[in-house]
Amino acid sequence: MLTHFPTVPVESVPFPATLHLQDELRPVALIVDDEPIITETLAAILNVEGFAVLTAFDGFSALETAFLIPPQILITDLALPGMDGLELGCEVTRAVPDCEVILFSGHASIAELAHRMRSRGCDFATLIKPVHPAEMIGRVRERLARRHFTRVPPSAHWYPV
Repeated sequence: MLTHFPTVPVESVPFPATLHLQDELRPVALIVDDEPIITETLAAILNVEGFAVLTAFDGFSALETAFLIPPQILITDLALPGMDGLELGCEVTRAVPDCEVILFSGHASIAELAHRMRSRGCDFATLIKPVHPAEMIGRVRERLARRHFTRVPPSAHWYPV
C-alpha cells in the first residue's frame, strides 16, 4: 500500500507573530512525596498554575531527576524512604544552586526542623501538612521571586479558603 503525503512549502505555513519560544518556557517544579495521592494532587495544582511538573516518590529518584532536569523549585516531604527531604534539599541545591526548596511534613516539629536546617546551612521554606492549595501556590511564587525568576506564570485559579 502506497501512502501519499502532500508537501507544503515552509513559506506557506502560517506562523503566529506573537510566538516567542522564551515566553513559552514554564518553570520546572519537582514534587517529592512517598504518598502518590499527595504527589499527584500537587502536580495537578501546579500544572494548572502553569508550571512544568516532575514527580518522584523517594529521595534517590528525585535526586536523579534533578540532575537530569534541574528544577527551579523542589517541593518535598520531609519523611521519605532512603533519603529524607532535608538531605534531598541540601543535595539538590548543591547541584542546582538556584533551586528553591519547600519542605513540608505532617510529623516533624518546625523547631526541630529549623535547628536541623541551620546546622546544615540551609534556608528552606517549611509548611505543615495539610497545605491549602492557595498557601502552596503563594509560597512557591514567593520563593521563586527571591531568585528574581521572571517566568512565574500568573495564577490561573482562585482557591477558596
